Amino acid sequence: MAHDQEPGAPSPEEPPSAVAGWVLTLRKRRETLRRVGLGVSVLIIAVSTFIFGRTLLTINPHSFEAAFAATGADQIAASFGLALVSYLALTGYDGLALRHLNARVPYRLTALASFTSYAISFTLGFPLVTGGAVRFWLYNAAGLSAGKVASLTVVAGVTFWLGMGLVLAIGFLFDAEEIGSISHLANWINQAIGLGLLAILATYLVWVTRLRRRGKGVFLNFKLPGPLLTLGQTALGVIDVCAAAGALYVLLPKGHALGYLAFCALYSFAAMLGIASHSPGGLGVFEATMLKGVGGASEQLLASLLLFRVIYYLIPFLLALAFLGANEAVRRWRSLREAMETTTFNGED
Repeated sequence: MAHDQEPGAPSPEEPPSAVAGWVLTLRKRRETLRRVGLGVSVLIIAVSTFIFGRTLLTINPHSFEAAFAATGADQIAASFGLALVSYLALTGYDGLALRHLNARVPYRLTALASFTSYAISFTLGFPLVTGGAVRFWLYNAAGLSAGKVASLTVVAGVTFWLGMGLVLAIGFLFDAEEIGSISHLANWINQAIGLGLLAILATYLVWVTRLRRRGKGVFLNFKLPGPLLTLGQTALGVIDVCAAAGALYVLLPKGHALGYLAFCALYSFAAMLGIASHSPGGLGVFEATMLKGVGGASEQLLASLLLFRVIYYLIPFLLALAFLGANEAVRRWRSLREAMETTTFNGED
């Protein structure tokens, strides 16, 4: 029986020249995509820098200071609580990915690896590199191979995008009028965008279901989660995104007119732009998008954004570094103690 073969891939019977031509074509396509991606990133950063820089020039320092003072302790406490919910949901990303890979890892290690990898990658950017390196450092000690850690990082990243995509789709579909005040598009266009996003998510679900039934991988032996785990990924992603958006929403100045559903959609869009720009933590890009979308007094909104950066990015980043340092110290102490016990035992013999 003939084996299944990826479309466009050369068959084993093809001559070496055909294989070389196929590899060259793949390299050209990859280079083209890389250049397009770089161009898009530069464009996003340029536009965001212009918007953000122009806003900063209009900031009144006294009004900015007053906006900080006007933020209540209850708002800050609520923001910390919602940030905690978001990071707890993020531990579920790794949990589902490990279940998909049939890897048994204690939740304590899963929570540590998930929290530290996301807290560091959110701040430094390049999540596949920074987050993947942290995960490899921690999971490799538990016996996971580099291939499984790489697969885990990809699966967790897919969870993030599924959640943002669904939140964005729901916002466009069910709060089209308020989204229209941001996008300046007619309600039916916003609803059409929402339906289109839902169609993309449904197509993805059908695709992974078919791959699962056929037992096929996406690339080599890498397989995406099946339909049930995909639905779990999407639910976790929605919880994470809504909680993270809520952590900023509760810090907004009182009296703003933007509803929570539309704000979650705006937050997802801003986060997507930040990731696409490859700016560390979406810095500047995220702020510029939120400033344009929410509107109102720039000083008040900028104060909220700065507080959000501290609560959701800076403090978790510092905690992640402290946890990684403590974990490494414990590991080294255990290794030293085991070495000392072995030496003592051999000496007694």
